[in-house]
Amino acid sequence: MKKIKRNGFALLAVVILLFTACNNSKNNNEMETNNKEINQIFPKGDKINNNYFSGTAWLQMLVTDKENFDLTIGNVIFEPGVRNNWHLHPGGQILLCTKGQGYYQEKGKPIQLLNVGDVVEIHADVVHWHGATPDSEFEHIAISPQSHKGAVVWMEPVTDEEYNSYSSK
Repeated sequence: MKKIKRNGFALLAVVILLFTACNNSKNNNEMETNNKEINQIFPKGDKINNNYFSGTAWLQMLVTDKENFDLTIGNVIFEPGVRNNWHLHPGGQILLCTKGQGYYQEKGKPIQLLNVGDVVEIHADVVHWHGATPDSEFEHIAISPQSHKGAVVWMEPVTDEEYNSYSSK
């Protein structure tokens, strides 16, 4: 009798393992399809329709309750080659780079290459711009703290000469 229970248990374990393996294979295929379709953490957001970007970019606001949090957080996606104008933030800004490659430049300094995982701490009133490299879409989370100090101050567009001045040296 004891032997039958073990064999029954072994058979049940094998059936469960096979079912799990088949089910995981199906789920993995579904996940791969979904990743190809979505492949991003946050929704793409709305196309930015203003004159402060050199091309197509999208914005998904993530936190907008300035009154309780004194900050805003948005996810920004730039198409390859797109950048924003020179600008500053009275309360500073933090960029968390999450996808692709981008550029960041402060007025009077060389362009910095940004990669996934980079964090850029921009102090209050520092004039700068950021955007995608010519060959890569670029995505970052933009955190604007101390919103009580005022909204972004937009300035002139970044020229092609300025944008193309990146040197990997």
